Amino acid sequence: MSRNLIQNPILRGFHPDPSICRAGEDYYIATSTFEWFPGVRIHHSRDLVHWRLLTHALTRKSQLDMEGDLDSGGVWAPCLSYDNGIFYLIYTDVKSRQGAFKDTPNYLVTARNIEGPWSEPVYLNSSGFDPSLFHDPDGRKWLVNMLWDHRTDKNSFAGIVLQEYSAELKRLIGPVYPIYKGTALGLTEGPHLYRKDGWYYLITAEGGTQYNHAVTVARSQNIEGPYETGPHNPVLTSAGDNGLELQKAGHGCLVHTHTDEWYMVHLCGRPVKEKYCNLGRETAIQRCVFTEEAWLALADGTNRPSVTVEGPDIPAHPFPAAAERDDFDAPELDVRWSTLRVPADESWLSLKERQGFLRLRGRESMSSLHRQSLVALRQQAFCCSAETELEFEPEHFQQMAGLIVYYDTKDYEYLRITHDEVLGKCLGIVRSVDGVYDDSVCAQIPLAPGSSCRLKVVIQREFAQFYYSVHNTSWEKIGPDLDIYHLSDDFPAYIRFTGTFIGMCAQDLSGTFHAADFDYFEYKECL
Repeated sequence: MSRNLIQNPILRGFHPDPSICRAGEDYYIATSTFEWFPGVRIHHSRDLVHWRLLTHALTRKSQLDMEGDLDSGGVWAPCLSYDNGIFYLIYTDVKSRQGAFKDTPNYLVTARNIEGPWSEPVYLNSSGFDPSLFHDPDGRKWLVNMLWDHRTDKNSFAGIVLQEYSAELKRLIGPVYPIYKGTALGLTEGPHLYRKDGWYYLITAEGGTQYNHAVTVARSQNIEGPYETGPHNPVLTSAGDNGLELQKAGHGCLVHTHTDEWYMVHLCGRPVKEKYCNLGRETAIQRCVFTEEAWLALADGTNRPSVTVEGPDIPAHPFPAAAERDDFDAPELDVRWSTLRVPADESWLSLKERQGFLRLRGRESMSSLHRQSLVALRQQAFCCSAETELEFEPEHFQQMAGLIVYYDTKDYEYLRITHDEVLGKCLGIVRSVDGVYDDSVCAQIPLAPGSSCRLKVVIQREFAQFYYSVHNTSWEKIGPDLDIYHLSDDFPAYIRFTGTFIGMCAQDLSGTFHAADFDYFEYKECL
C-alpha cells in the first residue's frame, strides 16, 4: 500500500503549541487559545493526514475566567494526554507576562469522552508555564514545567522541574526535582516526558518561540535525572535558513502510532513578507525515528521542517470540508467561532431572539480587556475573503457595528456602521496600528435609515481591501488597499502570540447595549 503524504501545516492559521495524544486508533491535537474563548481547541484525525476541528475543552467560566486577561495572556501551551480510559488536559491561564514577573496558575481537567463534559479544574502550581503530565508505565504520574525566575541576575528560564501528581488526592505531592537546565540555546521551555526501551526522554523547546526556535532532546534512565543532552541537538529547527517555507519550528510533542511509528507535531510560522506572520503560529508534523544509539531524530536525516512528509501506514480517512457560509440557523454557535475572554451568553449574543440572525448587543470598545461583543474565526489562508450582511440603526456616534479584521486590542482594521451628527447613519473604516487609533482612513459614506448593508474584506497576503453593498447592488470599494502586516506576532516591540481573526462585532460606549443583527457570514479561502 502506498502511503499518503502529509502537507504541512496540518493546522493552518493560529494553532500554536500543539500537544498530541493517541486513544486507540484516534489522534487528537490540543492547541493554545490565549485570550480567545472557548479555551483549548482540539482537532481529531484517524490517519495524521486529515484533521477536523472537533471540540473545545474549556467551555465554562468556572474552568477558565479570562475577563481582564491581557493580550496574549490566557491559555498557554496545553498538554493533552490519555491514560486508562481518561483524557487529561493541563493548561495555564496567564495573568501577567510583561516585566520581571509572570503569574502562571496551572490547572488540570479530565474527561472520559474527548468531547466532554470536562471536569472542574484542579489547581496544580504556579511556578512556571508549559506544564505537561507524564503517565509512567509503573502507574505514577508526573508533572513537568519550566521554572520562572524573576530575579535580576538570574536566568529567567531557570530549567525544567518535576513533581509527582496524585490522581487520588488531586494534587501534587512530594519534592520538586530540578531535572534539566537546558542547552546553550537557552530559553528552555515546553517540556514533555516519554518512556521508551528503558529510557526517559525529555523533549524541550529552546531558543524562544520566534526565528531561533528549536526542539531539543535529553534522556535519563531515572525519571529524576540526571539527564544527558542529545549529541545532535537541535532535533528540529528553522534557524539560519530564511529560505524554508516553515519558519519558527519548535515546541515539539511526540506520538507513537498504533502502527509502531513515531511522529512529532510542532509549531511553525509562515511569513507573508519579511518576518511578519499574519496567520500566527501554526501546527506542522514530522516523521521521526530513534537511531541505533537510541536518540530521537527526524526520519529524513536532517533537522529541518519539511512541507511534505510521508504519512503513517494507515488508510486515508478524510473528513467533509467545513461549510464556507454560516446562516445562523442553528441554536448554538458553530465550533469554529471564538469570542474574546468571556463565553457567549444571551445577554449579549443571541441566535434565538431573531431567527436566522446573529444578534450582538454592543458593549465595550475594541480596547477593552473585559467585555467586548466580538465573535470571530481564524484567518487560515494568505488569500481569503469574508463577508456579512448587517442590519443596524445607530442613534449616536458611540454606537458601532461591522466587520473586523482583528489581531488584538492594539491592532485591527474595522469596517463599521455608526452615526454622525451631520451624516446620520454612515459607513467608514477605523484602524489601529500599535495602539494608534485612526478613523480618517476614508470619507464616511451616508446610508439610508432602515437599509441593510453587506460588508466584505478581501485579503491578499499583507493587504486588505474593504467593500460594501446596499440593496444587494454590486460591491463597491471603500478606502484604500490597507497594509495589514501589523496584524502579526512579529510587529510590535514586545512579543505576542496569537494570529489574525475575521469576524463581527458591536460596540455601545453609551452603555445602552444597542443591538446589531448579522444575517450570515461567509469565509472563503484561496491557498
